[in-house]
Amino acid sequence: MELNSKIYVAGHRGMVGSAIVRKLQKEGYNNLVYRTSRELDLRDANAVNEFFEKESIDYVFLAAAKVGGIVANRDYPGEFIRDNLLIQTNVIDAAYSHYVKKLIFLGSSCIYPKHAPQPLKEHYLLSGPLEPTNEPYAIAKIAGITMCQSYNRQYGTNFISVMPTNLYGPFDNFDMQTSHVLPALLRKMHDAKESGQRAVEIWGTGKPFREFLHVDDLADACVYLMNQYNDNEIVNIGTGEDLTILELANLVRDVVGYKGELIFNSDMPDGTPRKQLDVSKLSELGWNASISLKQGVENTYSWYLQSKQNLALTGEH
Repeated sequence: MELNSKIYVAGHRGMVGSAIVRKLQKEGYNNLVYRTSRELDLRDANAVNEFFEKESIDYVFLAAAKVGGIVANRDYPGEFIRDNLLIQTNVIDAAYSHYVKKLIFLGSSCIYPKHAPQPLKEHYLLSGPLEPTNEPYAIAKIAGITMCQSYNRQYGTNFISVMPTNLYGPFDNFDMQTSHVLPALLRKMHDAKESGQRAVEIWGTGKPFREFLHVDDLADACVYLMNQYNDNEIVNIGTGEDLTILELANLVRDVVGYKGELIFNSDMPDGTPRKQLDVSKLSELGWNASISLKQGVENTYSWYLQSKQNLALTGEH
């Protein structure tokens, strides 16, 4: 990408999109384009095409998606498959129709088969049954990857797809009903510390393994691959290291400074037993994660405290 390239970041207000914007600006890319969901409904094909026609975009980071944790995926499966299929189909097709030079599509490690061998290699995609708790989301994302690959083959486009592991960081979702495990733990521990709660309940058994990547590392990898990678095959983005939910909970407890007990509720679903990415392909391409989990959790907790303070000052809730 040239520094004066016109770059569209879809989903710029989300955790991933905002991190990509921060990274691009830091690197000197200032001709950035974005729209809020109120200004541009990406589920509306006509509106998306009009936007691309008007803006003459060179590069697209497709970070817009409907996302959520296990409970949100369980309760809103229709919305997850419908909204994601519409968003990605409209943006990818408009990028092709309006001669975008390159697009990067973000998949997710949770769309690999539930019982695939560990660590997860890129070619394991579609090699077995999916995790039932997020199957609608996974099928939509797999369709997006396949669409990018199919357009490359038929139309000669340069649309690449990446598979991030579990993400966390500034602008994460801390809502207790819809958040992922790391921000949910941060919020629970903080609230328990503030209220003097003697114990915190954690969903599941604590035994599943998870890998976590700070969103600033993801943004760095995405910009790197946009400039360096042009192949049709997907690329995993992660740290290549994982830990149990119990170990994560203890790390979060230490960062927050909560002194109470941890109680695991085994009646709640665990999800996939393990989701460790094989990141050897990305490493061979010349990129490795640089933010340690402890450093990243400390950074995220600081951001959370600051955002709560800002909300208190403005009177918002």
